[in-house]
Amino acid sequence: MLSESQQRHLSDILQPVSPPRQLDNIFTEDQRRRLLDVVHGGEWQLIIAQHFASAEELIATFAGGFPEGFEPTLDMFLTPTFRGFYANYSTALYPELHDIFYNETFLGHAKSYWNAEYAKPQMMLFNVNGPCGNNDPGHLDSPSFRGIRYENSPTWLCSIMGRSGLFQDYLIKMAQVITWFSHDPASGFTYWPKGPLAKPERLASPVYNRGVLVQNEMMVHRGEANGAIERQRPAGLGFNSLFTGEAGDRDGWLVKTGDQVIERYHTDDLRFLVHWSAEVFEDYAELKKNMDGSDNLTHDRVFETLIKDVRSRGIQIETPTDPMHDPLFIKALNDAYDYGGPAEYPAEAPRGGLYADAA
Repeated sequence: MLSESQQRHLSDILQPVSPPRQLDNIFTEDQRRRLLDVVHGGEWQLIIAQHFASAEELIATFAGGFPEGFEPTLDMFLTPTFRGFYANYSTALYPELHDIFYNETFLGHAKSYWNAEYAKPQMMLFNVNGPCGNNDPGHLDSPSFRGIRYENSPTWLCSIMGRSGLFQDYLIKMAQVITWFSHDPASGFTYWPKGPLAKPERLASPVYNRGVLVQNEMMVHRGEANGAIERQRPAGLGFNSLFTGEAGDRDGWLVKTGDQVIERYHTDDLRFLVHWSAEVFEDYAELKKNMDGSDNLTHDRVFETLIKDVRSRGIQIETPTDPMHDPLFIKALNDAYDYGGPAEYPAEAPRGGLYADAA
């Protein structure tokens, strides 16, 4: 267990470069429809099925751990939230979305947020669900560092690197425009712009075509539950469940586990998130350094740095043979950089779900 001063130090690291800016009327109706049509034509996995192989890997991205003796398992976090990518590696994956991804207005937002000279779009994804609970106490999006990026490294490692504060000189500046389309009258977005031990702020409902300009890699945040409680976890939901459009109905949506349809939604039932992300460069010298690889981290150097720092604080940690996947090693690192989770939640969006049960 870290001391209060150690927790405060870690909390103070987790602050975005600028306060988040709330945005309205982000997409046109035509753009929204095109974004949804791409989703309608595919089959999409659960978020946690795509990114995490164990509960330890998932928990390493969360803001705080669990009560002593409580043993979380990956299925505890199973919620019907699905994800897909519209763009990656600075490339739009769907020609019909080029104008949305290569978005001059969004690039202007990103440069303004950092007071920087250059920016390039990096990635755009969506999260989509119908009525859905929320077991997330608050998390960080995966930061990227020169040489260690979300594309070549596990999410848990990038998260711990960001939380540790040891690699700030290598952190790639990023900004996101995150937009929600939801008719739920009570569901919003909670975030902690001054660190998770400070007071939270909230983008309150309605969040239809509203969102934030933000640096989510260095700010603890959480989406909130939405929809009728009795529909928030469909019977039959599993790690192999898929989200897709219903044939012949542009506003019809299905959740399937194998060949079985376990839930149906109308577009009006959805909480649909579009996450656009850009890399930002203060000047040409920083742009060049990020692109030419002349000052990159390696995985070996990162693990050596983390292990040395943990041991310097009197915490025992073994040197693993498989550091990317060793659950005991991941847990030890997570414990070493665990600031205890947010100190406060909005009254309108309390911490709940399995955390309430665990407490």
